[in-house]
Amino acid sequence: MKRLWAPWRMEYILDDNKHDTCLFCDVSKTEKSTVNKTRDKKNLILHRSKKCFVMLNKYPYNSGHVMVVPYFHTSSFDGLDDDVLFDLIKNVERSTGLLKQVLNPDGFNMGLNFGKVAGAGMESHMHIHVVPRWTGDTDSMPIIAETRVMPEHLIKTYNKLVRVFAK
Repeated sequence: MKRLWAPWRMEYILDDNKHDTCLFCDVSKTEKSTVNKTRDKKNLILHRSKKCFVMLNKYPYNSGHVMVVPYFHTSSFDGLDDDVLFDLIKNVERSTGLLKQVLNPDGFNMGLNFGKVAGAGMESHMHIHVVPRWTGDTDSMPIIAETRVMPEHLIKTYNKLVRVFAK
């Protein structure tokens, strides 16, 4: 019998998803208006633009699963001005291009989940998921064993992507 190891998943399984503050607001904060590279790496932030940031999903559906998040705290599009919406979509576009370049996926799933009933894990702060997909990357593991096979460690993926996002 072969064993699949994904030790970082236990943190998600045991997490009660209760946060006193907003996770996205907390991880995107900068100290004295400067970006702290060590803190960004710890929080898996790949890129910061004026109105949004891009980060790897700590509990991904697939390798390279990123989220594009506006700094402005809102649970939906409410309150996002045209500059934020433009920056949001431009970062989705840039993310797909860079993910194609580095990971060579065959396609993408992209999505927004507004509200718990729609599947939002972080329902208080909207974000767009960009999930690379490869031919044959789905199998029976999630259905039978409630397990998803991740072919590459999260930090290795982060290190690959952060270099191209920095350009």
